Amino acid sequence: MCGIAGTISSDPQSIIGPMLDSIEHRGRDDQGIFVSRRFGEHQLKTCLGHRRLSIIDTSAAGHQPMFTDDRRYAIVLNGEIYNYRELRNELESLGRRFTTATDTEVLLQAFAEWGIGCLDRLNGMFAFAVWDEAEKTLTLARDRVGLKPLYYAAVGEQLIFGSEIKAILASRLVAAELSHEALDQFLTFLWPVPPHTLFKNIFHLPAAHYLVWKDGRIDIQEWWDIDYSVEETGGSIGKWSDAVYETLDRVTAMEMVADVPLGAFLSGGVDSSALVALMAKHSTSRISTYTSAISAQDLRYDIIPDDVKWARRVAELLPVDHHETLLTPDVTDLIPKLVWHSDAPIIDMAIPSFLISQQARATQTVMLSGMGGDEIFAGYPRQLAMQLAGLTDAIPTAIRRPLMSTVESLLYGGLPGRLTGPIRNAKKFAKSAAMDFEDRYLGFGTYFTDTMRQDLYSPELHGEMAGYDAYRYHRQYFKKCSDASPLNRLLYVDFKTFMPALNLDTTDRTSMAANLEVRAPYLNIELVDLAARIPAKFKINGIKRKYALKKAVERILPKDVIWRKKAGFSAPVRSWLRGALSDMVNDTLSEETIRRRGLFDADEVRRVIDANLSGKEDYNLQVFQLMTLEIWMQQFLDQPK
Repeated sequence: MCGIAGTISSDPQSIIGPMLDSIEHRGRDDQGIFVSRRFGEHQLKTCLGHRRLSIIDTSAAGHQPMFTDDRRYAIVLNGEIYNYRELRNELESLGRRFTTATDTEVLLQAFAEWGIGCLDRLNGMFAFAVWDEAEKTLTLARDRVGLKPLYYAAVGEQLIFGSEIKAILASRLVAAELSHEALDQFLTFLWPVPPHTLFKNIFHLPAAHYLVWKDGRIDIQEWWDIDYSVEETGGSIGKWSDAVYETLDRVTAMEMVADVPLGAFLSGGVDSSALVALMAKHSTSRISTYTSAISAQDLRYDIIPDDVKWARRVAELLPVDHHETLLTPDVTDLIPKLVWHSDAPIIDMAIPSFLISQQARATQTVMLSGMGGDEIFAGYPRQLAMQLAGLTDAIPTAIRRPLMSTVESLLYGGLPGRLTGPIRNAKKFAKSAAMDFEDRYLGFGTYFTDTMRQDLYSPELHGEMAGYDAYRYHRQYFKKCSDASPLNRLLYVDFKTFMPALNLDTTDRTSMAANLEVRAPYLNIELVDLAARIPAKFKINGIKRKYALKKAVERILPKDVIWRKKAGFSAPVRSWLRGALSDMVNDTLSEETIRRRGLFDADEVRRVIDANLSGKEDYNLQVFQLMTLEIWMQQFLDQPK
């Protein structure tokens, strides 16, 4: 796990230092730089930079950039290639010779042997750059699901790229400006949709895509896509649960390969608990596990139970060395720090993700996470809610929509107490159930609706922002998988948008802020391909989510752990906004600040805050969103140019 950065420009030596300094936290074990000879009509140079966190072959032999013997190819890699040993054997049979034990050299030789076609052979999480000295081409590529980030910007014929946006900004070749289209997406979903970032002219290379620069021109292609057309209708739940168990067991062992200490996050949910049980099976020593806890006081306004008792239950069953951390940070200091690390406004899960990563890093270098189980096996409440909401379609639209709208308006969404979760979910359900299929699902993931955003924008922005469609990429993905079953259509859209843009990006930023590598066996390509074939009825069976996975792990976990109520991974933002963060809200979202910024209507911002505090609406995440957006703008847009 590392950080990479580079450029094709006229004077790369003067900028690569600041670029690598900006991502120093991603790898403190080593630094390397390669600069090519000048080439082309405009006498450009290519520069590749690398920050190393040593994981496999921690010796100096793993130094990057790495070169082929003839120095035609140079590579920098961020990530891990899990099947590098098998690929090495194949490449050796073709006459390739190796001088290190690293997966980076295997990837380099694979690219030299097969070109861009090597991507189809890789099982791993990665973002890499390869310079071809003979063809004068630069290739950037990302893994299938988007576990490792990669950003780029083009200035004329020049190209700048990096693992984080701050590396691109450090080049001083691109100015920090707000993208209004990305802002519209961010307010809608909590995140901008790739390839957009909140920075104008700086883009996120989408997952499973590669970019080729040649002669000042950029070509971007998708090299893989999840295929839900392979869903099988036959087979019993026993057959599928056996296949899930065997595959999960194999990929867990595959992703445990490391030459440094390795542990796991343990929430006590089925995903992480199964992972830890399998790790214990394959490990010769006790696995270190880490859990974050939330105080009872902070849970008053939230919808999730505390994970700790379930994590303890699992830890008592398995040979693990268990650690817990109480989520009581100084959030007023921590939030600006995490905004800086994220290059973006943060979501609530960034806080516990960073704190538990920071705690784990004291003893571990690599952690395994249960991320991805919900995305491939259908574990989110909104996916079940879609099935239940479909039952209301029998009611004529002319009756259903006003009926659901009335129900939604009568429910209070933000009051504390034991019923806060059910009432909040019922209010959201009523709002979305009134819509048709695609809009209904998009409604479950919408925070500021079209109407709310138009009310929010300042008069100066109304005209421009009305021209954007925040949902256009989602609708394209819905269309692309129109032949899949309804449930798999939802999974596909989330796989292409929500998962890489929110969960995976947040996990990468917060773990790397702690200089920690996080791996996600549930998103190993072998398990992803298997899950795509499982019949939808075995993903959600009645009201049981992740049914195939849960049946699969009944052989290694007790049923009360497997079938427990799902808990989310988030911070108690609802409580903090009424306590520790109240002064920060009043400062960052004051009338003076809003009017000076010029993006939003100050009265509407105040209305959102007041409606949230009254308990009439659950606008907690929207308020947190606006607050961290202002902090981001102060850090990145208000700095001297």
